[in-house]
This record gives sequence, C-alpha cells and structure tokens, in this order.
Amino acid sequence: MMSEGLLLSSKKSAKGIFNMLPVLLGVVLLIGLVNSLVPESYYHKLFGGNYLINSIIGSGLGSVLAGNPINSYIIGFKLFDLEVGLVAITAFMVAWVTVGVVQLPAESILLGRKFALWRNLISFVFSIVVALLTVFIVNLL
Repeated sequence: MMSEGLLLSSKKSAKGIFNMLPVLLGVVLLIGLVNSLVPESYYHKLFGGNYLINSIIGSGLGSVLAGNPINSYIIGFKLFDLEVGLVAITAFMVAWVTVGVVQLPAESILLGRKFALWRNLISFVFSIVVALLTVFIVNLL
C-alpha cells in the first residue's frame, strides 16, 4: 500500500507531466515545420566549422531561442539525427537553459541591468566551455 507522501508526489508528478504536454506537442510540431522549411544541407553548412566555431554558433542559437530544459532535449535529439556535432548540440542545450536574451529586459528590471548583463555573458561563455569539455571527456572515453 502506498504511503500518503508517495501518492501525493505521484499525483503532482502526473499533473506536471500533463501540464507540460501542450508545450511538448508545440515543440514537436515546430520541429516538423522547421524540418519541412529548412533543408538538411543548411545544418551542415551552419555547423561545418571547427569545435570552437560550432560551439559559439550553438550557444548563440540557444541564447536567442531560450526555453525550458525538456524542450532542449527534444531539439538536441533532432539536431543529433541531422548529424550536427555534439559540441554544437551541447552548447545549444546549455545556453538554451542558462542564457536568456529574450528575458533580459525583465531580468534587468528585477535584478539590475549590470547583474543581468554579466550573468548572461558569463553563462554564454560557460556554455561554450561546458560544451568543449563535454566533447573532450566523451572522446576520452
């Protein structure tokens, strides 16, 4: 028999997943739209550089197209299917979650302009560093 805490936790988790379904469906539909409009060769041209260039491009895209972590996994998986390099995908996913260019005006009002700019700049740089270190470590294994 389940304890009350476990039952409550299960209900909250199920509600959270149910509330997230419209967002996930929207992302899947958006990916389908992008796939039909953007040819695969474009991704190879965009991410055709070296590790550093790819991580900067991935971080730049993730910074502008910020969102929640679950969506970054879906988009990252699709980019992996399109044979985009792991460094670009990792940089994209880290920047997607940590850098918020879209939220910068609101963050500036709430936390101060200087703090918001520095936090986003540092997060951007570290998204590149994390991506490069991740790929380095994966290649070692």
